[in-house]
Amino acid sequence: MSVNIAQLLVRSAHAYPALPALARGARLICSYAELAARVSRLAGGLSLRLYPNERVALVMHNCPQYVELLFACWHAGLCAVPVNAKLHPRELEFILQNSGARLCFASAGLYDAVAPLVSSVAGLEEVINADDPRYAAVCAGAPIPVAVRAAGDPAWLFYTSGTTGRPKGVTLTQNNVMAAILSYFSDVDAIAPGEAIIHAAPMSHGSGFYMLPHVAHAGLNVVPESGGFDAPEIYALLQAHRGVTMFAAPTMVKRLVDHPVDADTANLKTIVYGGGPMYVADCKAALARFGPKLAQIYGQGESPMTITAMGKAIHAASDHPRFEARLASVGQAFTGVEVMVADEQDRPLPSGGVGEILVRGDTVMPGYWNNPAASAETLRGGWLHSGDVGSLDEEGFLTLKDRSKDLIVSGGSNIYPREVEEVLLRHPGVSEVSVVGQRDPEWGEVVVAFIVPRGAPPEQAELDALCLDHIARFKRPKAYRFIEALPKNSTGKVLKTELRKLLS
Repeated sequence: MSVNIAQLLVRSAHAYPALPALARGARLICSYAELAARVSRLAGGLSLRLYPNERVALVMHNCPQYVELLFACWHAGLCAVPVNAKLHPRELEFILQNSGARLCFASAGLYDAVAPLVSSVAGLEEVINADDPRYAAVCAGAPIPVAVRAAGDPAWLFYTSGTTGRPKGVTLTQNNVMAAILSYFSDVDAIAPGEAIIHAAPMSHGSGFYMLPHVAHAGLNVVPESGGFDAPEIYALLQAHRGVTMFAAPTMVKRLVDHPVDADTANLKTIVYGGGPMYVADCKAALARFGPKLAQIYGQGESPMTITAMGKAIHAASDHPRFEARLASVGQAFTGVEVMVADEQDRPLPSGGVGEILVRGDTVMPGYWNNPAASAETLRGGWLHSGDVGSLDEEGFLTLKDRSKDLIVSGGSNIYPREVEEVLLRHPGVSEVSVVGQRDPEWGEVVVAFIVPRGAPPEQAELDALCLDHIARFKRPKAYRFIEALPKNSTGKVLKTELRKLLS
């Protein structure tokens, strides 16, 4: 079957050529006809340099170029590799090397950190600043038709944190991405032509994914002037655009609620939150502030934004006898997606049973990039083994009991303790270390490191500097606890449940 998600832009440009497609803040940048023409030329420039299925890395803050580059990659038959802009240069280096990207685009503020990697990453030919004349030269290519793609061809290579300290590249196919787009329409929200989405969350992750259904229905993609989340700026943009949707981590929703402004929110249509369930109290506060405009999704990179959903109607059903229990859940399985809670032998558990969350459907990746061993382990028996722990009730609502035993979700970003632990163990004064998440009212969780010192405990400043030299700032522990010994079971495995008790 032939499918190319770039056709979504072409379709909208034909149907609604004059509708605005991109805006920077309140300022309109281009129409759908103009965006489609620019993407076709950019794709033509890319096709002169790269072969079909080759990877193009995007190390960029939120900006209008993000939209046109994603669609240009797909238009030209290439695979986009959007990269978390907050990563450390060493983490970026690994992703660029592992993906085999020959070309990388970087935002002006990131270019100086990324450009030197050309000398250390085999096969990487050039890093292009998306704000300088070299980018304009690529955009000046001759327009080309949309490339013919198969459903199983790679479209988006998403690097997720890894339990081994190395991220894994999730291969998302044309079919995966199209299924995710259709899932949005079936279970999250409808989009009318001209309605807007504000990209306050990173476009390398969820907000970028939600760009796609908006393009499919000729919606307006709005990039804030700040390039990110700023509560006063969001409220101001609500006055400039209509039918506004925003994807947000729970901490962002809380900041919007807590911001002391009496702004008109009539133009706010939907806040889709994810990255972890919202505290019930915070959810109620958001409903009180904005009305019935909340929708929740749960997913992973391996099935992005598409495992379960809870729409606006359920959020608003305060008269339901299980209202609070539903708010504490992450909703029901998306249409066309199967969710099972299983025991250690992958046998389904009855309602209320606590076990690992397993998923299958067209939204689930076919495997990790160049990692058949990890793919086989994660996709055993035809099911995605999420590593997350939860339970299903008799109505099919899924409640997360724990993000995977290792995973920490802080401000909507995933942090695997192993990668932090490996860095801290580089310090000569650290004998053993175990990292856990501590509940936090603002961030959801923060990172705490329990350390068995070798002699005198190291200074916190030394440990902070070590972390900042090897991993992204958001992964650095917020606190260090020095203890005589780590609690372990009979096989020597650290009992993180016991460490978490020390935090309560």
